Amino acid sequence: MQRCRRSRIFRQTNRLTPTDIHLPPTQWAMPLSFLEVGVFCRIEDKEQLEGKVVIDITNPLNFETWDELVVPADGSAASEIQKKLPNSKVVKGFNTNFAATLDSGKVGGEIPTVVLLVSDFNDAKEQLISALKDSPLTVIDAGSLKRARELEAFGFLQMTLAIKEEITWTGGFGIVK
Repeated sequence: MQRCRRSRIFRQTNRLTPTDIHLPPTQWAMPLSFLEVGVFCRIEDKEQLEGKVVIDITNPLNFETWDELVVPADGSAASEIQKKLPNSKVVKGFNTNFAATLDSGKVGGEIPTVVLLVSDFNDAKEQLISALKDSPLTVIDAGSLKRARELEAFGFLQMTLAIKEEITWTGGFGIVK
């Protein structure tokens, strides 16, 4: 098996090993087939994900038209992934953050980057929160996996604003505590 690439944030914190957490592809264009072709780490077999935390960072939008989400209005990409991986712990997160804000730890160079996490597995969220404790990111537990659809809509809105150049790719929404 090929080793996972870890983001700079995870390299900085050095709290996670490549086998702790797995990330599926970022575009929902390969929605549920990712299990057959492998996830971020080129895992061939979904049994290898049993008991693992799987972070869903997708924004399931129609990338041809940029005008709609491609999951049912009462569902989410994260819930579909959880159905396909019933023995894994799916956490939705990072999809409302642009890469530049994750890298810098700031939105618009001023506001701390906040990562919102949702999952039905509190221990999985706590594992991520702990792993990111020494990073420049603020991490908030935003509830159960039912909230994933709101995160996906939020990510979709932010991406459409950026593509129309209403906001920059180093900007976005911020949360002030």
